[in-house]
Amino acid sequence: MIYIIDHQDSFTWNVVHQFSKFDEVYCSNYFEINKKKLNQSDTIVLSPGPGSPYNYPLTSKIYKKYKGKKKIIGICLGYQQILFNEKGKIVQQNNIFHGYQSKIKVTKESKLFKKNMLFKVGRYHSLKLYEPYKSKDIKISMRCFKSNIPMAIEDTKNNIYGFQFHPESFLTENGNTIIKKILSA
Repeated sequence: MIYIIDHQDSFTWNVVHQFSKFDEVYCSNYFEINKKKLNQSDTIVLSPGPGSPYNYPLTSKIYKKYKGKKKIIGICLGYQQILFNEKGKIVQQNNIFHGYQSKIKVTKESKLFKKNMLFKVGRYHSLKLYEPYKSKDIKISMRCFKSNIPMAIEDTKNNIYGFQFHPESFLTENGNTIIKKILSA
């Protein structure tokens, strides 16, 4: 079962519909976590949402508790939440990308996707990971083709994955393929 934590975002139910194609999904509001269902899940998805990662201390606790024990996938805010908890600095970017499609390129760090593979993805964010960023386990697996901003991460040791873009968006080509690959990893 996949447990999706809804950070009160209008995209969350699109995420639920996408993940429902691959497994049973349980979704709850950030303020109403069902601990029994969370413990029963195999995968935890941290949804998109407004604000910054520090606005969601409960998500940080959940991330730290289940890191290395369950597969964790972060989308947009969820991606930032993972990096925030892994000592990454999340900062305002110069340009805001809301409803913007851009090309991203798979890096040599990716273990799941072929190096230099290109995807067109939907972006809805005003924050980004500040670089340089160093981590023993987390690798930046995709970058914006134009600006080189990190767009995806992989930690295959702890089974953690994240996307700055929205794989469930109609602007993301092959979003289902990306999610299927992560879920089967």
